[in-house]
Amino acid sequence: MRPWCSWITMQAENKRCGYVAIVGRPNVGKSTLLNHILGQKISITSRKPQTTRHQVLGIKTEADHQIIFVDTPGLHKDAGKAINRYMNRAASAAIRDVDLVVFVVDRTAWTEEDAMVLEQIQRAGLPVMLVVNKVDLLADKSDLLPHLQILADKADFAAILPVSALQQHNVSELEAEILRLLPESEHFFPEDQITDRSQRFLAAEIVREKIMRQLGEELPYAITVEIEDFSQENAVLHISAVIFVERKGQKKILIGEKGSRLRSIGSDARRDMEMLFDTKVMLRLWVKVKSGWSDDERALRSLGYDDR
Repeated sequence: MRPWCSWITMQAENKRCGYVAIVGRPNVGKSTLLNHILGQKISITSRKPQTTRHQVLGIKTEADHQIIFVDTPGLHKDAGKAINRYMNRAASAAIRDVDLVVFVVDRTAWTEEDAMVLEQIQRAGLPVMLVVNKVDLLADKSDLLPHLQILADKADFAAILPVSALQQHNVSELEAEILRLLPESEHFFPEDQITDRSQRFLAAEIVREKIMRQLGEELPYAITVEIEDFSQENAVLHISAVIFVERKGQKKILIGEKGSRLRSIGSDARRDMEMLFDTKVMLRLWVKVKSGWSDDERALRSLGYDDR
C-alpha cells in the first residue's frame, strides 16, 4: 500500500513521484547501485550472493521529484529452503506494486537466472529499464556494444544503460531516465526521509554485513541477526545483538580464537553504526545456536522475515 501524506497541500502539477523496483539475480550490484544513487548506505553489500534478504525502500527527494527505490533480494531458480522461498516472494511482491522496474544484469553475462527474472518482470506488464552494471570491469570494452544489441532483442526495454555503480559511471544519467518515466504525482514521503526501515533493522543488517564480509566462505548463509536492545542513554546508543547460527561448529568459527573474530566483527559494525546514527555506540554481540532456522517458516517469521 502507498502512504497518502496529509501534510501535502500543493498541487501535483510538475511534480514527479513513483516507486521503482531494482531487480535482478543475486550479486549483480543492486544494493551498491541504490546506495550510490542515495549517497548514503541503506542496503548492505558484500561479494556474496544473497546478501540482501529483505525489501528495503530507499527514498531520494530533490526539488519537485521523489524516487522511491525498492531494493529486492536476488531472484533464485533454486528455492529449496524456506529462506530462499521468502526472498523470492519478497522480490516478486516488489514487482507487482511499482511504476517502473530497473532490471540489473552483470556485464556481458546472461544466465538462466537472468532469463527467469526477465520472464517474471514481463508478466507484470510494467515499463522496464535494463541496466548493464559493472562495465568498468570489462577487460575488452569493444565487447559491450554487440552485447547491448543482443540484450535489446530480448525485450522491448524502455531504455538500456551501461553503468558502473561502484565508479558512479552513468548513474546520474540513469536517474534522469528514471525521472522521465515516472508519473506526475505528489510526494508520498517527507523530503528528509531516506528509508522506511527502522534503526534497529539497519543495525542488525550492519552486523550481518560484517559477518558476510569476514566469513562469507565459512558461514555463507547460515547466520541471521536479531537486535535485543536498542536504547539511548545520555550520549551513548546501547545496542545488543544476537547472532543466530544453525550448528555448534558455526558458533565456534564465528567467535574465533579467544573471541578474536567476534571482536573484529563488532568493531567494524560499531564504526559503521556511529557513522550512520551520528552518535557514540556501545555494541554487544552474542552468538546462539538455532538449529534449522533457515528452513523453518515459523522461525523465519519470529526472526523478522515477515513477507512485507
